[in-house]
Amino acid sequence: MSSTITYTVTGMSCGHCENSVSKELAGLAGVTEVSADAKAGTVTVSTSDQLDDEQVRAAVDEAGYELVGRSA
Repeated sequence: MSSTITYTVTGMSCGHCENSVSKELAGLAGVTEVSADAKAGTVTVSTSDQLDDEQVRAAVDEAGYELVGRSA
């Protein structure tokens, strides 16, 4: 079951931030595409499998940013 989820992430301010978050999330099992937008404060993740929000939170934390939650 593939899906696309957008998350709100705080602390990103530039392209380097976007790359750091994207790299960490791309390493999660099942992730097929990641698009981070520092200006909007969002990260969109496409997966080929169901993704656990806590895994996403841990990856964002590892990159040095804070996952607020899923965007509305």
